[in-house]
Amino acid sequence: MQLSFLRPLYDRPGPWCSVYLDASADTEDAHPALDLRWRALERRLAEQGADEASIAALDRVVRGHDPMVGDYGLAVFASHGRVVLSEYLSAPPLRDLAHVGPLPHVMPLLAQRGEQVAWVRVVADRVGADAMAVSAGGVPRRAHVAGRDEYPLRRAKPGGWSQSRYQRAAMEAWHQNAGDVTAATVQLADRVGADVVVVAGDVRATGMIAAQMPERWQDLVVRTDAGSRAGGADQTMLDDLTVQTIAEIADQRISAALDKFGVQEDVGGGLDAVVSALQRNQVDMMLIVDDPSANGELWIGAEPTEIAVDPGQLAAMSVADPQRVRADAALVRALVGTDAALTVLGPDEAPDLTDGVGAVLRYVDPSTPGRGNG
Repeated sequence: MQLSFLRPLYDRPGPWCSVYLDASADTEDAHPALDLRWRALERRLAEQGADEASIAALDRVVRGHDPMVGDYGLAVFASHGRVVLSEYLSAPPLRDLAHVGPLPHVMPLLAQRGEQVAWVRVVADRVGADAMAVSAGGVPRRAHVAGRDEYPLRRAKPGGWSQSRYQRAAMEAWHQNAGDVTAATVQLADRVGADVVVVAGDVRATGMIAAQMPERWQDLVVRTDAGSRAGGADQTMLDDLTVQTIAEIADQRISAALDKFGVQEDVGGGLDAVVSALQRNQVDMMLIVDDPSANGELWIGAEPTEIAVDPGQLAAMSVADPQRVRADAALVRALVGTDAALTVLGPDEAPDLTDGVGAVLRYVDPSTPGRGNG
C-alpha cells in the first residue's frame, strides 16, 4: 500500500483530532442516530483537550458530507481548526472512535483500506460499452462509449450476390466499434494505473476488444461473458467476478510481500529491528499485523526518522523534547516521510511475526541488526 495520500497529515503540527464514525444511512432513523453518535464523539474529543476550532471543523464535515446508500463510515482528521483529510469507508468502522494526540491515528483507516487495487471494468456489446474505473485511492470514474458505426449491427443474410458485402460491412462495423471501446478502455486504464481490466458482456465484442488491447495490457485482461448492457440486466455474477478478481490480486501482493520478507531470513523482524531500519531510511515496505487492541508506544522527534523505542535513543541523536506517541502512528509517519510502503496483514497471515511487525529492507549492510550483529 502506497501512503503518499497521507502526506498532508504530516505537513502540519499537532495536536490532531482523529474521528472514525459509522455514518450508515440504511434505516429511517439514520440521521438522528448519526447525530447521537457524533455528539458522543464530540464529548470524547473535548474530554481529551481538543480545541474548539478543530471540533467545529469536524462538525461541518460530519454533518455536511454527502450521504451514501447503505452501510458506510467516515474517517476525518483535523488540526488547528482545519480538516486536512476526510475519507469515506466502504463499511462502518469496527467502533466509533475519537482520538486526540500529537500524530493522527491513521491505522484503522489503513487496516480497513487494505491493499488498494486499481481496476477497470468494461461491459460491452456490438454498439459500444459502459466502463467504470477505480484508482488505487478509491476514486471512481465512469465512461460511456458509443461506437461510430451503427449500421449494420447484425450480419444480415439477404442472399444472392450482395450477401458477402453485407457480411463484411457488419464485421467492419463491429471492429470499428470494438476499436473505439478499446481506445477508451486503454485511456481509463492508463489514467488510474489499472492492475486489472475486466472485459465483460457480448462474447463477440469482448473477444474483439481483448484482441485489440495493447501488448502492455494483454496479461492484465480478464474476459467474461457475464454482464449485459441491457436495461434491468442482473449484474450479480459480474459483480462477484470483479470482487473475486480484485481480492486475488490483493492476496498475490500480500504473498509477494511475505516472500520478500522471508528471503531476508534474519533481518527486519520485530519492533526494535524495524525502528532501527526506519532511523536509517532502510525500509522499503513494512508489514504489520492488524490489531485493533494495540496500544504500544514509541518516542519521536520532529523528523520522520527520529523514532525510537526509548527517549535515550533520541537523546543520543541530539533530539530535544521527544514525545511519546502511539507506536503505529509513529511507524506510519516514518513510512510516509521515507517513501516506504505498508502491507497490513490479518492475524492468521503472519502468526509468527515478532511483535506483529517486520520490514522488507532497501539494502542490508554490515551494521544492519541481525547479520551477526545482534
